[in-house]
Amino acid sequence: MTGIPADLPIRERDVVRVVVLDADGRVLLFHTQDPEYAGITWWELPGGGLDAGETYLEAAIRELREETGFVVTAAQIGPPTWRRRATFRHRRRRHVQDEVVVTVRVDGTGPAVDGSLRFDYEVAGYFDHRWWPVDEIAAGRELFYPRRLPVLLTTFLAGGQIDEPLEVWF
Repeated sequence: MTGIPADLPIRERDVVRVVVLDADGRVLLFHTQDPEYAGITWWELPGGGLDAGETYLEAAIRELREETGFVVTAAQIGPPTWRRRATFRHRRRRHVQDEVVVTVRVDGTGPAVDGSLRFDYEVAGYFDHRWWPVDEIAAGRELFYPRRLPVLLTTFLAGGQIDEPLEVWF
């Protein structure tokens, strides 16, 4: 696979990422770490891999319930107008992901996040969350996943079509 490091066993999968917006237009991001790589932290969009036979809509609904406790319907989820391919190291594997990014709006201002349905590796990785104003993300003073979130978020929220080339995360 062109451009993908051959440093670890590879795990390929399809993924959905969700830009969760509250009533004030703020975006939910998780402060994340991989215990394998001490000292590296970043802010990332909720989401995850599609299970066998699952659509991106079904995966977005499931992932939001598992990671945040939010219960949403397919009608609340926006179209997948941001498509990307990414690779990164995680738990001693090289992940190669074809991702779509969608939006969902939730009621209230900064609703509480319930992570009680998270998997053990998510509990170990997600150590905080925050509702971010879009302009603070755009200022890009932190490390984000997707890395170009600060640059592309405004275009995405305005309905722009984004086809992002391969991102080699680390």
